[in-house]
Amino acid sequence: MNHASTRQLRDYAAGDPDLPADEAWAIEVHLESCGACRASLAGEATAVAPLVEQVWTGLTPDTTPAPLRRRWLVTWATPAMAPWLVMTVLVTALAMYVDHFVPLEWPSLVLLLAPITPVAGVAAAWGRGLDPAHELVAATPRAGLTLVLRRTLAVLVVVIPLLMVAASTSPVRWLLPCLAFTVGTLALGGFFGVRRAAIALVTAWAALVVGPSLVTATTPVVLEPAALWGWAAGLVAAAVVVRLRSGAYTTADIR
Repeated sequence: MNHASTRQLRDYAAGDPDLPADEAWAIEVHLESCGACRASLAGEATAVAPLVEQVWTGLTPDTTPAPLRRRWLVTWATPAMAPWLVMTVLVTALAMYVDHFVPLEWPSLVLLLAPITPVAGVAAAWGRGLDPAHELVAATPRAGLTLVLRRTLAVLVVVIPLLMVAASTSPVRWLLPCLAFTVGTLALGGFFGVRRAAIALVTAWAALVVGPSLVTATTPVVLEPAALWGWAAGLVAAAVVVRLRSGAYTTADIR
């Protein structure tokens, strides 16, 4: 074709919808081999430069730092943890009420439940099945073992003082089992997902320890002071597994 007219270049630069498709195609083909028309097009394009700048500004990602409160929430907690922590508080309060005011020949319910008390909160802290924003958080550079441990610590900050108030026995008897179950949940979570690990551990503890203890009305051997060395060994072993499997917590597949 001959050189494109000023009108054609203006319409092409402005993206005029009335410009026929075949004419626009012909202009593009001509521009590939005609420097003069490309120079003319550059001059016409200055008319739409403000619009282009406006669109580009709208597409530029917002680099404004998130408010400190929101960053703290993502780093140390997630809204999905709230209902599970509330449930933990209510269950512990009910167990404390039974221990002190219900005349039953049972071992301390708070002691029996102390090892699994943090597990629900830990599962909610890092689990796609419970946290709707899990995949978004897991895909960020901040994700990983450090984030998992921070959220787990946030759960323990709530649970351990609660148990201190509720338990009628020495903290030595339940603190190590509590920490061992917490770290054990994370250790198994590196293989099967934190939520699944939590369900498996709670179910096993309820079936093998809590149930039989209530039936026989005796404190289980695993919660006697002599068993603390075993809990300490289990805690150390679980911590080693968590460290070795640290890369598992950087993916969105852990659930």
